[in-house]
Amino acid sequence: MNTSKVTQKLHWDEALLAALKEDIPWEDVSANAVVPAASRGHADLIAKAEGVIAGLPVFARVFTLLDEDVEVVFHVEEGARVQKGTLVAEVTGDMRAILSGERTALNFLQCMSGIATYTRQMAELLQGTGTTLLDTRKTTPLLRSFEKYAVTVGGGKNHRFNLSDGVLLKDNHIGAAGGVTNAIARAREYAPFVRMIEIEVETLAQLDEALEAGADIVMLDNMKGDDLVEAVRRARGRAKTEISGNVTRENVAYYATLGVDYVSSGALTHSAPILDLSLKHLHAV
Repeated sequence: MNTSKVTQKLHWDEALLAALKEDIPWEDVSANAVVPAASRGHADLIAKAEGVIAGLPVFARVFTLLDEDVEVVFHVEEGARVQKGTLVAEVTGDMRAILSGERTALNFLQCMSGIATYTRQMAELLQGTGTTLLDTRKTTPLLRSFEKYAVTVGGGKNHRFNLSDGVLLKDNHIGAAGGVTNAIARAREYAPFVRMIEIEVETLAQLDEALEAGADIVMLDNMKGDDLVEAVRRARGRAKTEISGNVTRENVAYYATLGVDYVSSGALTHSAPILDLSLKHLHAV
């Protein structure tokens, strides 16, 4: 996903407007009380902790949706690592728009920067290993495009974006089809020939069946110890391997030592703490 104007209109504006409407159902009583008429002001966006910044275009867009004349000047680039106290950006414009958009803009930026920060920590542990870090579909409903974008800013890669995006046969698909071989055969027959078939396996027996049936990628789900090591060995040269299930920054480096092609981590999006940021020093100019 990129930050083009087309993407912004299709994926971002609708969500940002909904968030603003949630926060401002008819008026911002506090802002209108203290700033009864248009009055130009200036505020500073400051990092309150060390981390990786992601979501600067989203932050700015919140304010320009409220008032297209608001100006946001960034002092760091998207994906930059900041320290506590870093001046990240300056916002100038109608103080009513700054006051009304502050919380929504910060909510998105803090969450996205938190995801990018956690992802960067994990990605750095995989540098030089040949193992690729992937996210999952364990995202906040309706906010997936923001969260998966933040993963890429942090240095990770996106797994499939949605159910239309690729074939991934999990345990319940296998159960519905009556077994690993049947599931792969049906997917191969139904899906376009350009689609790769990925299947989740939990045992060495399932792995052998998946390899025999011609799976392109085998997801080794929650496999541990000697079975995991053996699974990677058996699949080498026959299918790509992906490790999934409780992958965190505490164990991701170990998985890379096994020679696996991919590790996927839901923690990137569902467990990353926010990066603390604050909009301060609003004053008239």
